[in-house]
Amino acid sequence: MAKFHIEGGHKLSGTVTPSGNKNEALPTLMACLLTDDPVTYRRMPKIGDVVTTCDVLADLGVDVTWQADDVLTLCARNAKYKKPNPDLCAKIRASILLLGPMLARFGRVELALPGGDVIGARRIDTHWEGIEALGGTLKLNQSIVGEIKTIKGTDVYLDEPSVTGTENLLLLAVKCQGTAILHNAACEPHVVGLCNLLNAMGAKISGIGSNRLVIEGVKTLKGATHTIGPDFMEVGSFLCLGSMAGGKVTIKDTRPEDMGFVLKTLARLGIVPTIDGLHMTVDGSKPLVMKKDIGGRIGTIYSGPWPAYPTDLMSVAIVAATQSLGTTIFFEKMFEGRMFFTDKLMQMGANIVLCDPHRIVVNGASKLFAARMSSPDVRAGMSLIMAALVAEGTSVIDNIYQVERGYFNIENKLKQLGAKITRED
Repeated sequence: MAKFHIEGGHKLSGTVTPSGNKNEALPTLMACLLTDDPVTYRRMPKIGDVVTTCDVLADLGVDVTWQADDVLTLCARNAKYKKPNPDLCAKIRASILLLGPMLARFGRVELALPGGDVIGARRIDTHWEGIEALGGTLKLNQSIVGEIKTIKGTDVYLDEPSVTGTENLLLLAVKCQGTAILHNAACEPHVVGLCNLLNAMGAKISGIGSNRLVIEGVKTLKGATHTIGPDFMEVGSFLCLGSMAGGKVTIKDTRPEDMGFVLKTLARLGIVPTIDGLHMTVDGSKPLVMKKDIGGRIGTIYSGPWPAYPTDLMSVAIVAATQSLGTTIFFEKMFEGRMFFTDKLMQMGANIVLCDPHRIVVNGASKLFAARMSSPDVRAGMSLIMAALVAEGTSVIDNIYQVERGYFNIENKLKQLGAKITRED
């Protein structure tokens, strides 16, 4: 497997531009199955998960054409029903997003269980119950097998604001008979992006950006062109990295209105960027100091559904906390495996106490030392890269395909900032 060699301790400065949002790209790709017309995507990140998703769709008969490095056109005119390739589906969590559009297009689906990050149990109950509420029937054996004769317009109450659950139900409900209402829906920026694409294709979705989505069913959808929003996970990662790397890092073409709670939370670690229009600059020469709660109590950073601090940015914030003076509790409420990567930070010298699968205590600032590590998931992999960049010595990070599933061209972006990083295949 490919690996990174990273020589740490070098000051990072310069400008970086985030790629398109991975979590918006994947569900919007699946939307191509809802029309026979071409759908064109701009700012599409050519990351591992996107390439694998395109391979899955191509295996179903979808025409896949890269017009440029970040411009992609899909046309499902010749798509035929078959079971999506199980080996490809096992590589990505996003394969679960085939349930809705395949039921909408073919009235049936057989789908292998999805793969993806190793961060703990990831329920599919929200998908299941929502699809059944819309008129589908599902069975679980070695695969998920489902069919639907009529997509019913009805009220659907999600048992949790699942992002992929909401997206799957949107991809099915747009072709319902009557009106479907999703209650307790996810409202992340990438869900908004999917809604905007579907409306451009002729869907009638209102309440976009809220947790109550109203979908008036339509019989047919058309092609469209859609621009993927900037990946605020990547923006958050570079804010954390820039804050502890000694120089000034500017992140261009962000969307500050999507970053409100992220910026509020990172400020507790001492990370306060300067915002100039769509650009953010963080000064890593300033020491980081953790902010205590009123009365001097140790502060806690929680993850939660949008607009709370996103779980995907917990790992990079934890690395930043190792370089911030003070003590902070991190409480990961969503995934019981998210925190286990911290044993690698402890190996590097970080002062971290793993209280239970959901909570850790970080005491900073700690001097980090190089180590050999392996990436368990996309976000933990990026956090280990960040730790290696500020550590003393040369680190080796194995299993970097996990990082490249979610971060496009990450090696060159880091080199632009002055990082000493090489990739070994």
